[in-house]
Amino acid sequence: MLQEAFGVNPHIQDIARRFAAQGFLALAPDLFHRSGTRELAYAQHSEAVALISQIGVSPILEDVQAVLAHLQTAEQIEAGRSAVVGFCFGGRAAFTAATRLPDLGAAVVFYGPGIAAGPHATLGEAGAIRAPLLLHVGAEDPTIPPAQVQAIDAALQAAGVRFAQHVYPGAGHAFLCDARPAMYREGAAAQAWQRTLDFLNTELPPGQ
Repeated sequence: MLQEAFGVNPHIQDIARRFAAQGFLALAPDLFHRSGTRELAYAQHSEAVALISQIGVSPILEDVQAVLAHLQTAEQIEAGRSAVVGFCFGGRAAFTAATRLPDLGAAVVFYGPGIAAGPHATLGEAGAIRAPLLLHVGAEDPTIPPAQVQAIDAALQAAGVRFAQHVYPGAGHAFLCDARPAMYREGAAAQAWQRTLDFLNTELPPGQ
């Protein structure tokens, strides 16, 4: 699990527990560890944007590979039985990981801005994605405008990636985050969560 722009905060920890309750082993690495910042309040939006703008492809890849290596060594879970699930900044990070890790079992992107445009955009590398991909986007998310949603659809289709991208009417950014009542949308959150569980249960082979 890859965090939002605010760190591995109580909400991200809670999502990890929800995955665990469904029988998954969920790990949430601290992608801010190089900066010395562990967590930001939701009100610290400008600080969060500045922090995530510094995190490009290389550190994301290093951290995801470290988690996958730990799973292989400590839990005997290979990459093909692992998925990367990311939220907000972590959604962009999950897409980035999928472009660089061909053995990954699956990837899920929850409202990940910066995939199709921005300094760390990796949509141009969609042809390298081998894992099945699931994307969730709020129709009213200003950080992922319709033109970018369409660009992601077109690039993934052209690259032959097996994917589904769902757009949720009436939902904006961070619509799964019930820790932020102004942004949370219960109906969209429930639908996206169930789709995610169904996707992971289908795409990740069960363990012994």
